[in-house]
Amino acid sequence: STVRGAPQMSNHLPTRLAPPIHPPELRRFSQLDQALVGLARGLATSLGPAPAPSLPNPAGATPDGIADDAQRRHAAGLMRINHAGEVCAQALYLGQAAVSPSADTRRHLLQAADEEADHLAWCAARLDELGERPSVLNPLWYAGAFTLGAAAGAAGDAVSLGFIVETERQVEAHLGDHLERLPETDARSRAIVAVMQADEARHGANARAAGARELPAPLPRLMHAAADVMRWLAYRI
Repeated sequence: STVRGAPQMSNHLPTRLAPPIHPPELRRFSQLDQALVGLARGLATSLGPAPAPSLPNPAGATPDGIADDAQRRHAAGLMRINHAGEVCAQALYLGQAAVSPSADTRRHLLQAADEEADHLAWCAARLDELGERPSVLNPLWYAGAFTLGAAAGAAGDAVSLGFIVETERQVEAHLGDHLERLPETDARSRAIVAVMQADEARHGANARAAGARELPAPLPRLMHAAADVMRWLAYRI
């Protein structure tokens, strides 16, 4: 298989070789400790610079093919949405992990959060290349998603894992939409989004295999509506 981060795009799922961001001792913290760590990480995630990724940027040495300012602004708007989505993903996973009674589920959630941190860093780097900033509403996205994640986690591991499955299903779909909407010349953004999409599909499959329960019908529709609001705002601010 191909190691993630190569300049070319591959049909193989990426292989994660780097060590996790969360050390083993953090995974043994109490629920209160997990909540405090999540809140502290929220401040760093939403207000500070992106963390250094554990894997190379999938764009690699791909040339930047943005042709004009309109394309640049459009690509930046889409990547700002993706960056805001990764802020939400960090918050969701950490909120769920903070209240989960199962060590196995917490380990699953924190490993996924590690990988989402790479996505966050790649999106931040691409925004910087495009001369744009992340959404100014990132602290709001983080606070809301952490609260939602904690509520899902409190409902039990099966529901919490089901929440992951539905979240990743919707994120995978919107990343596919972005691959269609990004300028054909923007090979750097497209390389990043393609790897993110493969990772999200794997996160959902892992959660399903771990015992996820299908969410009742109204919840996916509400999640989609909330995500639409976030995407509309993040594209612009």
